[in-house]
Amino acid sequence: MKEVMMYSRFERIWHWTQGLLIITLMITGFEIHGTYRLFNYEQAVDIHIIASWSLIAIWFLGIFWNMVTGEWKQYIPPKANKLLAMMKYYGVDIFTGGSEHPHHKTRRSKLNPIQRMAYLGLHTFMLPFAVMSGLIYFFYPYWAMIGLGGLSLMFIALVHTAMAFMLVAFLIVHLYMALTTSEEFLGYLKAMIVGYEKE
Repeated sequence: MKEVMMYSRFERIWHWTQGLLIITLMITGFEIHGTYRLFNYEQAVDIHIIASWSLIAIWFLGIFWNMVTGEWKQYIPPKANKLLAMMKYYGVDIFTGGSEHPHHKTRRSKLNPIQRMAYLGLHTFMLPFAVMSGLIYFFYPYWAMIGLGGLSLMFIALVHTAMAFMLVAFLIVHLYMALTTSEEFLGYLKAMIVGYEKE
């Protein structure tokens, strides 16, 4: 095996910035809901709004970068048999010493089938619904002017909160997989810091 540059500088900065902003949004969002008290309410709202607009900006920057570089191909959903093989590996083989890892990572195919589905879901469902519901909530005073007067504020808040809980679940699974499934101790974490990984 040789070490190759698996993640460009942009990908690493984009990954860590996105992660930091999402964690900031979780911390401030749950404080706004009254789950705990870390800042005061007004500070939590201000930080939440700044982090939200920052996340939207880097999200669009990431979309642009993926389109221009062709990296969008990394997110194409896999064939069903490849996805099933991956699920069997993570659900059974990794614990019992069964078959070897069914996905052989290369620079052109960094994401295994489960990662492709997870990140596709993150970027086409969870984040868009979190952002859209947050924006609709943010512009509540102008709903009547833009024809949204019939919307329920409670419904929008529930959608936004549901997306927050989905993002928390995604983050927990993401960290677990990144920290425990590499053949090298903390190998995936190291790769997302330095960019190099064994191919």
